[in-house]
Amino acid sequence: MADDGRHPAHQGEDPPDVFTARRQKLAALREAGVEPFPYGFSRVEPIDTVRAAHVNLEVGEETDRAHRVAGRLAARRGQGGMAFLDLVDRSGSLQLQARVDELGVERMRLLLELDLGDLIGVDGMALRSRRGELTLRITNFELLAKSLRPPPDKHHGLTDTETRLRHREADLLANENTRAVFITRARMVTAIRRYLDAEGFIEVETPILQPLYGGAAARPFITHHNALDRDLYLRIAPELYLKRLLVGGLERVYEIGRLFRNEGLSPKHNPEFTSIEYYEAYADYLDVADRLEALLRQVTAEIGYDGPLDFQRPWHRETLAGAIRQRTGVDIRASRERDELAAAMRAAGLQVPETDSWPQLVDELVSKHVEPTLIQPTLLFDYPIEISPLAKRHRSEEGLVERFEAFMAGMEIANAFTELNDPDDQRRRFEQQRALAAGGDEEAQPYDEAYIEALEYGMPPAGGIGFGIDRLAMILTGQRTIREVVLFPAMRD
Repeated sequence: MADDGRHPAHQGEDPPDVFTARRQKLAALREAGVEPFPYGFSRVEPIDTVRAAHVNLEVGEETDRAHRVAGRLAARRGQGGMAFLDLVDRSGSLQLQARVDELGVERMRLLLELDLGDLIGVDGMALRSRRGELTLRITNFELLAKSLRPPPDKHHGLTDTETRLRHREADLLANENTRAVFITRARMVTAIRRYLDAEGFIEVETPILQPLYGGAAARPFITHHNALDRDLYLRIAPELYLKRLLVGGLERVYEIGRLFRNEGLSPKHNPEFTSIEYYEAYADYLDVADRLEALLRQVTAEIGYDGPLDFQRPWHRETLAGAIRQRTGVDIRASRERDELAAAMRAAGLQVPETDSWPQLVDELVSKHVEPTLIQPTLLFDYPIEISPLAKRHRSEEGLVERFEAFMAGMEIANAFTELNDPDDQRRRFEQQRALAAGGDEEAQPYDEAYIEALEYGMPPAGGIGFGIDRLAMILTGQRTIREVVLFPAMRD
């Protein structure tokens, strides 16, 4: 679509005229020798730092304390010899006082001819106005970037969802809540890193372009490397590479990064998303469960989470088979064949997708009938071996593996194992996955001989987990769709 300068965020105005007027001001500035896009403005203080420095300033009191701030011009009041302006940066807003006896006639005129949305830098002295507002009396200012598009209406905000997501910069300008969501998300990631670093984990990086995808049940994106003349896959998970690092002696590792799964869009799915996976030698899935609870206790405390979920108490724990049986009446442990399970589901009045395999039917039971009921933090333990090709066999329950998934707010957020470290058993599991793929399962785990060779060096007993940063951010910021916590989500044309 051609860009004629109009923006759907500015409905109700005459955008072409506004755009033309701003372009004319840009030309006039340059003709007057004013550079509308200078290179920098050093030694800037955040506005909240300026505010914190003067919390005890009395009404009407002026200081000789100089400050330098920068931000976007958000409002303007008054003309002639004195005017007040509002400056906004990421940390907050600050009132500015402009006086002609301080700036001179020409500088005052230039300041008052600036448009809302222009970025400016200001030097000034702090004072408390007669109305009690902390104010910076301008001693000098500089235009830092001329805004050629009017900002969204601050009073009405930017509410159209399509516009907000396609023009996230406008959304961030208009909606304080959007800014708060992404600042909280960043603080959440920082808190996760702080916890793991303190526990002796090291952050690593593994390939995003992989010769063979693996580590999850998902379809990959495929790209082509011209110099190597070969197809590569965008990773669906870093798991197999991270466990190879355990083989190499890096006993506690984690990675936060982007994953890519060629799947549909939904309130819980974006094909490009951020996850964290961490692995710990000499731990099992029960240790991993305890660590996950401790991690999220610390993270929620650090970000000041005050929502409806309780992260301070021990999480509710069930077995997967027990959770399904309690909610549907279907006993997956008594129905180990595909047709048996399908018949049990029909007998319980449940729909049965005709082409689904036994593992896919189990997933159907969990996602449709169990997951939506799990609101408070919950762990489901002990999964069938057929749907867990990378997890270690259960030490006491035949046909199961030591695996748990974590749920909250009606959705799955984490997947964890006691990691399978027997190379011969792993080879057999890959063969079973190969058979599922031959039967039409597009999300079956491919056979990875290089990973088996790594296991043959000897991988220590270990526990590992992966969880989605985006879904956790949804929950901790109270958002109903993953698009609200991804700055630039995938969008249909």
